[in-house]
Amino acid sequence: FYSRNRHRPFLLFVSLLHVHTPLITTEKFQGRSRHGLYGDNVEEMDWMVGKLLDVIDKEDLKNTTFIYFASDHGGFLEAHRGNSQLGGWNGIYKGGKGMGGWEGGICVPGIVRWPGVLPAGTVIDEPTSLMDIYPTVVQLAGGAVPQDRVMDGHTLLPLLQGTEQHSRHEFLFHYCGVFLHAMRWHQKDS
Repeated sequence: FYSRNRHRPFLLFVSLLHVHTPLITTEKFQGRSRHGLYGDNVEEMDWMVGKLLDVIDKEDLKNTTFIYFASDHGGFLEAHRGNSQLGGWNGIYKGGKGMGGWEGGICVPGIVRWPGVLPAGTVIDEPTSLMDIYPTVVQLAGGAVPQDRVMDGHTLLPLLQGTEQHSRHEFLFHYCGVFLHAMRWHQKDS
């Protein structure tokens, strides 16, 4: 795929099953981690992402390729085997996947890599959303988001490039199905 498309813009979306129950891990990675099946899953995912990045580097695409890595939720804290927790760790945040709206379930890091454009090591501590991926990709492709409706996402480029210091999100709502479970208010200029 990379070789065929290296001279033109492309979108590659990779959605990994890893770190989602039932924690399917190939034989090569089973028993490799000191942290059980979940750790094996993390190691296999790390290997797979590394393989993708290696090809991007080999094809000399790293300075022209925008990479966004994130999860759709925090760790699955309900997963246990005996007294061992199998589903990850959410640090200081309470709750996890499927816990209605606690920070541990909906507050996840996003990692961006674009060496030719963005400086390495930058930390942005502003609320963003996975809904922001769509307008960001549209902007990168030179397009425009539809103007005939309200878009919940905002392009991440001004935050990433440092031309804006604050998120464009004042409110973020978290729904489980059709029910509102949590809301985050980030007061403008706070």
